[in-house]
Amino acid sequence: MKPIVTVREYARLTTDNVAVPTLDLAQVSVSAFDWLCRLSAFFSKAGAGLVQLENRCLLKLDNYVGVLETPCGTRLEILPKHFEREDCIKQSRALLRRMIQATLDLPTREVGAADLQSFDAPLSEWVMGRFLLALDHLINRGLRFDYQRVEEEQRFLRGQLDVVKQMRQPPGRQHHFQIRHDIYLPDRPENRLIKFALDQVCKTTKDAGNWRLAHELRTVLLEVPTSRNVHQDFKLWSNERLMAHYVPVKPWCELIINQQMPLAVAGDWHGMSLLFPMEKLFERYVAASLNRDLLHDARLLTQTRSEHLCKHRDENFFQLRPDLMIHHQQKIWVLDTKWKRLSSSGEDKNYGLKQSDFYQLFAYGHKYLAGDGELVLIYPKQATFDAPLQVFEFAPQLKLWVLPFDLEQGILMGGPEGLPLQSKWLQTASG
Repeated sequence: MKPIVTVREYARLTTDNVAVPTLDLAQVSVSAFDWLCRLSAFFSKAGAGLVQLENRCLLKLDNYVGVLETPCGTRLEILPKHFEREDCIKQSRALLRRMIQATLDLPTREVGAADLQSFDAPLSEWVMGRFLLALDHLINRGLRFDYQRVEEEQRFLRGQLDVVKQMRQPPGRQHHFQIRHDIYLPDRPENRLIKFALDQVCKTTKDAGNWRLAHELRTVLLEVPTSRNVHQDFKLWSNERLMAHYVPVKPWCELIINQQMPLAVAGDWHGMSLLFPMEKLFERYVAASLNRDLLHDARLLTQTRSEHLCKHRDENFFQLRPDLMIHHQQKIWVLDTKWKRLSSSGEDKNYGLKQSDFYQLFAYGHKYLAGDGELVLIYPKQATFDAPLQVFEFAPQLKLWVLPFDLEQGILMGGPEGLPLQSKWLQTASG
């Protein structure tokens, strides 16, 4: 079995021998290295960056996290670059899973102490394990069956006789009956997709517990055919009341079947690959956390795109899309997220902030707030950035807050007065 190579964002991969592998430098096989180079070339043409080729034997990863499996079987696990310590693999995995679960709104079912044993598994095994637990719970509740109309020729009568076809029988076959009847079968779009996903897990998993449970469930689903048109079957997935117990398994099923979502991997290889752009993951994690803490009469909007930077010949130019906007009692706050480390220690007079980000927020303030209101820039909380910076003023009536977001607690630390969040940090800062 090929070893799992665990690194973090912006790590370097090499084919040379590495005496002491770290989260920032690791060795991979020549075949895995070459495949990553080809993959990088494809993404570069599409305008995305997955890895950077620094020289003929050194690759630098970009800011994607998750699991990538190469055709030679090498599994590359990429973790967020958030914790300072080198021995932070467990914490990084837990953080990544928590963010993915909140971002994709994936349901989870805790099963006690046994569930903790799979906590250290790589992301792909964790996803497959969650799918299997949800499927096991579904099967215990019972699969949904459907009646299907069957038209066939038999030597006995069953159901309805198809009189027209029977009258057309040749003289020597009049003792055969053309009949129509219904059979109660588990052949439904939902079950076909589940069987398809389960087959993928059986072929992919290397964890003994997942392998055993997957094959046990596969035996239960022997009568269920595998989906031949995944896209169409997902369209036919029913959301009726009697299918409520199928809801928890659907997102895991989608994740297993699509595998390369939300970043598609090109080529003929269909290994277990789950890659997430860290900036988008952080943005959506913040959005999910703020939405959870929002007051009941407040409203959170994501990726608003109603304003443009300017007009030219009566046409709008350069669309402005702030990450988040909060509406509450005739007041609006514009919020933007940045996955970057800041330092409030004073070593850098700019704290690591980028001037282009301030230009961006300045444009948001004038177009969405008419130059009067409060803007928020959100960065991940670090040891060097664990409290809000002093407020920046674009103008006396237009202010910018730079706030840390606690990834462990999932809360915004501080903020402008009146921001409609039920956060103990916010209340303390406002009070």
